[in-house]
Amino acid sequence: MTRKAFDYALEEMHNDVLRMGSMVEKQIHQCIEALVKQDENLAKETIKNDDLVDGLYREIEDKCIKLTAKEQPLAIDLRTIFTTARIITDLERMADHAVDIAKITIKLKGEKYVKKLIDIGKMSKIVNDMIKKALDAYVDRDVDETYAACKMDDEIDRLYKHVFKELIEIMSEDHDKINQATQLLFVCKYLERIADHVTNICEGTIYLVTGEQKDLNE
Repeated sequence: MTRKAFDYALEEMHNDVLRMGSMVEKQIHQCIEALVKQDENLAKETIKNDDLVDGLYREIEDKCIKLTAKEQPLAIDLRTIFTTARIITDLERMADHAVDIAKITIKLKGEKYVKKLIDIGKMSKIVNDMIKKALDAYVDRDVDETYAACKMDDEIDRLYKHVFKELIEIMSEDHDKINQATQLLFVCKYLERIADHVTNICEGTIYLVTGEQKDLNE
């Protein structure tokens, strides 16, 4: 493979990552919309679409392996391939959490919610904003933007603690609401974990640009 062809293959892989990121953003938006509207069909669509995410994950992973095994990549190329493999792993896990939330929506079908899901909606919006910012930083190789994306995780943590406290109080006051409140706690936890995966993507971009390993999930 010529250098020009190799660079083209890297660019193609890069575009695949952005396509996967867009699919995952849609998954997260859909699963929360399904939860808020109690839309079982939309929840099932979210679950079904996970196959598309998994398929693209395997496709990109295969490209990473082939580029590493068949060619003689430079150090910066190896960093690009390694970072890509890390990013798609986090994106795939984020999509899995969207499926987890969709399954909870189906479990709670027909139940009146113990509270309005305003804060969960806020968490979802912030998470999707984080994903956009993290992927933009990856595209632009912008380290400052990665830190800006990670900073948004503080608000996710704050909202998670707030909702956690609220739901625990609801459970303590009415034991009949324990099951549903527990499921909503899981939703919040999944969103919090998705934010952590976004932070991992930011760490990957920093490694790609600087060659330094950073732990931003502290």
